[in-house]
Amino acid sequence: MELTESQYERIADCLPRQRGNVSLSNLRVLNAILYVAEHGCKWRGLPPVLGNWHTIYTRMNRWSKAGVLDRVFAKLQQEQIIALRIESVCLDSTAIKVHPDGTGALKKAVPRPSAVPGAGTPPRFIWLPRMLGVP
Repeated sequence: MELTESQYERIADCLPRQRGNVSLSNLRVLNAILYVAEHGCKWRGLPPVLGNWHTIYTRMNRWSKAGVLDRVFAKLQQEQIIALRIESVCLDSTAIKVHPDGTGALKKAVPRPSAVPGAGTPPRFIWLPRMLGVP
């Protein structure tokens, strides 16, 4: 997934105008974002040909907060340039709080006296009789 100059011209009105001394064009940043979306790599895993990963990440983050990326992907769909739907799920164990009962910790339950260990459980091994020779 890489946009050409002609494809970029069709969606250029969705992107903010570049001002000042910028090292990367909007087209290169979009191609880098599409590379990450296609390959699922980390930002630091971007090839150096696409540009500095931190610059690309910073601009993508700014565009995302301003709603620019939503407009760009909607325009890409509308112009039928790229059929793309980005869905991501990120789970980080430092951010998810789990109740102690959900972690597999032993519960404070009194064992029933009538419970026999191993009763009602499938056997741990199976005997398979084999014939070693013909009788």
